[in-house]
Amino acid sequence: MADKAVTIRTRKFMTNRLLSRKQFIIDVLHPGRPNVSKAELKEKLARMYEVKDPNGIFVFKFRTHFGGGKSTGFGLIYDSVENAKKYEPKYRLIRNGLDTKIEKSRKQMKERKNRDFMYFGFLR
Repeated sequence: MADKAVTIRTRKFMTNRLLSRKQFIIDVLHPGRPNVSKAELKEKLARMYEVKDPNGIFVFKFRTHFGGGKSTGFGLIYDSVENAKKYEPKYRLIRNGLDTKIEKSRKQMKERKNRDFMYFGFLR
């Protein structure tokens, strides 16, 4: 599948100095393919923008246009992985393998929920 051509275009490119990142919208043209993997996109973006560490690249919110062949999403390239860990939401860090999810048992979550009711003044 990876042998077919993929074209990546970025638009609305912006350097956000406050969050020490570059942010943009990605248009991916992939005729003859259902979609392009995020890992492949990260790899191509790292080559395009000459990024040292591809772990600092985040791509998300991709939608395939009707009829296929084109997808659009968002991309962020952080100046360093430390900045990414500082500013990115935890769920995106977990998806990209930079953080681990804490597994809680279902019973613990339910007991916690019921204990929290007491603090807010709900009567049972």
